[in-house]
Amino acid sequence: MGETLSDGLLQFDKPALLEKRIKLLEAILDCGSITTAAKRVGLSYKTAWEAIDTMNNLSAQPLVVRTTGGSGGGGTTLTAFGKEMIENYTILKHEYERFIHHLSSLSSLNMEHVKHLQRISMHISARNQLVGKIHSLKVADVSAEVIIELKSGVLLISNITHSAVEELNLHVGDEVVGIIKASSVLLTTTLDIATSARNKLLGKITDIKRGDINTQVSVDIGNNDIITATITTESVDTLGLKESVQVCALIKSSSILIGK
Repeated sequence: MGETLSDGLLQFDKPALLEKRIKLLEAILDCGSITTAAKRVGLSYKTAWEAIDTMNNLSAQPLVVRTTGGSGGGGTTLTAFGKEMIENYTILKHEYERFIHHLSSLSSLNMEHVKHLQRISMHISARNQLVGKIHSLKVADVSAEVIIELKSGVLLISNITHSAVEELNLHVGDEVVGIIKASSVLLTTTLDIATSARNKLLGKITDIKRGDINTQVSVDIGNNDIITATITTESVDTLGLKESVQVCALIKSSSILIGK
């Protein structure tokens, strides 16, 4: 199936996270039970409560509250603010669909270019954002191992929660972004080093930006996939790091976040 214009834009018709959370709110409004609502939208009870806690934390006012006692024995209730969010989402989704219908009639739009614009518009403090596709996915009761194949062919191993896999609706073949803080990347000139870090990425230094205390070191691990590490300037001197020197970048799997 070919990609549609909406696949490359901020989506209201089928986003991995927002749509599912709105459906959860709608289900809570409809049935007043978190257990029933979670089943209706395909989430576990634990994941549903984590989603509610996250939404409440990110909102100016609570969207969902627990109620206790009363003739019904208590339950889960959507607040007036939560109902307003559903109403606003419905309006935005309707206008979005009208917008997409109009854009779809324009033959001059290139889908790959649209997707690139979406990627470069992301505002994330993490220095490293690497695009790839999910190569394999192993899900356990609490955690999950996600292996991402970058355009260079290098594999990134990320360890995230089971709940994150559900909320992001991750599947093998999905295009995702591996997000890594520069401070989470260690460098060594010992290329065959034995370490507990799951990710050992070989490459050559392409750029060094020195500071009085810390220095940014950029490493090309292949096909212009660049990993940037922030290490102490003293370490740069001790290791003798210079441009074109081959190094090994070490990253713990728990330090790689996933965006979709």
